[in-house]
Amino acid sequence: MDFTKLKNKKILITGGAGFIGSNLCEKLIELGAIVKCLDNFSTGQRENLNSVINNPNFTLIEGDIRNLKTCNEACENIDFVLHQAALGSVPRSIKDPITSNDVNVGGFLNMLVAARDSGVKRLVYAASSSTYGDSESLPKVEDTIGKPLSPYAITKYVNELYADVFKKTYNFDTIGLRYFNVFGRKQNPNGAYAAVIPKFVIQLMNHESPVINGDGEFSRDFTYIDNVILMNLLALTSESDEALNQVYNTAFGERTTLNDLMKYLKQYLSEFDPKIAEIEVIYGENRIGDIPHSLASIDKAKNLLDYSPKFSMKEGLKEAVDWYWKNLK
Repeated sequence: MDFTKLKNKKILITGGAGFIGSNLCEKLIELGAIVKCLDNFSTGQRENLNSVINNPNFTLIEGDIRNLKTCNEACENIDFVLHQAALGSVPRSIKDPITSNDVNVGGFLNMLVAARDSGVKRLVYAASSSTYGDSESLPKVEDTIGKPLSPYAITKYVNELYADVFKKTYNFDTIGLRYFNVFGRKQNPNGAYAAVIPKFVIQLMNHESPVINGDGEFSRDFTYIDNVILMNLLALTSESDEALNQVYNTAFGERTTLNDLMKYLKQYLSEFDPKIAEIEVIYGENRIGDIPHSLASIDKAKNLLDYSPKFSMKEGLKEAVDWYWKNLK
């Protein structure tokens, strides 16, 4: 894996102040790339960019992907785009499907058009495991999907369809990465739509009882941020024609129930604060639109991108818990 070829490459990261985007900004600056970040700060956080904001190879554009003019300006003289900007969260999309569609579909189309018109070599975009919908087959294999179960899932599937059409119609290259429950440093624990791991962590650190939706036996392929960064770098640098214009599961390839997740979190956090081991968990109703089980096959990524994840779920969880304790306690 030779990522030195990214040195001095001009890379635009949309949603670059978000959890995944800001980690990508840091890594690419570290590799010597010239990074431009586009974010409207609707969900991204300025403090996520503290480590790069003063770097001469970093530029911040405050703007919205729903504005085509902004997208065109951001794509000027850019070699590659990492498109991370989106309104995440199944519950958010159920509450407000119109805004999720405007950002995730309209904004995505704007970025495709702007990247195509600016001569960008490749656009790598954040797809989603929610695309598997009501398909009950496990593990999830890229070519077998069901019907979407939420407006959010529809928007992410439409992204894949648009990317496919842009290759066939305009010969514009893309790679889609279907993220599976990504977690790790910089993931926001606050707000109504916080992801489950940071939300549980902050509740346990505050000696509050976390609420698990359902009986806790739903399972997820929790994926540490460094594995996701690796997949993005591989997608950026692959020189195989066969690897382009594909969609890849981006995961570790192992599933964990919410009950087991809670057990590990209490175990790791109680090393800092023994009282956390005694905190009771509350069980609530299942959430509308939730997929019961999620497990990725990562064979396609291994075969076409030479992907080999570096962190298991438990290894990543220990790293994440350590980061949250040091930064949020």
